[in-house]
Amino acid sequence: MDFSLNDDHLALRDAVRRFCDGEYPAEHRGNAETLAKSAQRWRAMAELGLLGLPFDADMGGTAQGAIEVMLVAQELGRALGGGAFVASTVMAGELLRRLASEAQQRQWLPAMAQSRIQAAVALYEEGMRYDWQRVRTRATETPEGYVLEGRKTLVLHGDTADLLLVAARCGEDGGSTVFAVDARAPGVHVQGFDTLDGRRAAHVRFDRVVVSADRMLGARGAADAAIDVALDAAIAALCAEAAGAVEALLAHTAEHLRTRKQFGAPLAKFQVLQHRVADMAIGLEQLKSMACAAAMAVDGGDTAKRRRLVSAAKVLASQQGRQIALAAIQMHGAMGMTDECRVGHYAKRLMVIGQLFGDAAWHLRRVSAARD
Repeated sequence: MDFSLNDDHLALRDAVRRFCDGEYPAEHRGNAETLAKSAQRWRAMAELGLLGLPFDADMGGTAQGAIEVMLVAQELGRALGGGAFVASTVMAGELLRRLASEAQQRQWLPAMAQSRIQAAVALYEEGMRYDWQRVRTRATETPEGYVLEGRKTLVLHGDTADLLLVAARCGEDGGSTVFAVDARAPGVHVQGFDTLDGRRAAHVRFDRVVVSADRMLGARGAADAAIDVALDAAIAALCAEAAGAVEALLAHTAEHLRTRKQFGAPLAKFQVLQHRVADMAIGLEQLKSMACAAAMAVDGGDTAKRRRLVSAAKVLASQQGRQIALAAIQMHGAMGMTDECRVGHYAKRLMVIGQLFGDAAWHLRRVSAARD
């Protein structure tokens, strides 16, 4: 695999880094956003072209691939920013691109790219753990279309989404079917909550929600493959975000060791701490390499290879992210446990990334299954 970046990649990365440095000042990174501030940053991301990055040009995007998404996610991770970028642009956008008709795409993708609407994927349910295929939400066909009944949990940014892409079962046979549901439709009950890292998620209940037939995405019972790809695209982006967060942690820790003194000398002079920083730097390079491999696999056409590499990257992000975060907190001493110290905010984000869409143990089993 060729991991080298071309001039366009470097220009994109530098532009996003300048954006993040302006919108996410270092001393405020990780702090909870107000709704007004979140909306302002979301509009600014649209003006920069980030919200339509993977969409086709005639759908309001720039037709970029997973490598470009990786570069953006990495810079957003470095700044602890991005809001619903992974949930809406990457995951929901990929699902719409693969399942929606051209008319449906024209209805929603340009609006998403311009920040006029935000989308979220309602996939997981209580008791599913990470096995998203155990869908119990039902879609019953009626003369008016379909009636949705069920409950979804941990819908990322579900309480700020305008459009919910809901996975449901139509009868006992076949796979999942995805419906595009207005988040404010009668019978949709959204309960938002804060996550560990200060972001938002929601539990969503569908109480006899009437959905017209033209809101079905793709063929009935044939959405499983598209959901699988959309999840892998989101996981690859999260792995890149984890690499960016670790890069920031390494910079914060190295600066702390250079300036903090103990026994009359900077902490950076102590060899044992030098070794720990070296381990962090090695872990960062591993994360970057695996995030790039996962992104390239998402853009490739080999399903087994994509699953194997994306899961391998997620295992590394889960394990190394937690390990490096805890090491950074420890090397900061007591101040590493305070909200004023940025390392704790990065640690929380890395721990959440480690659990989203499957923890290390779950993805290790997926790697093994992909090899069989």
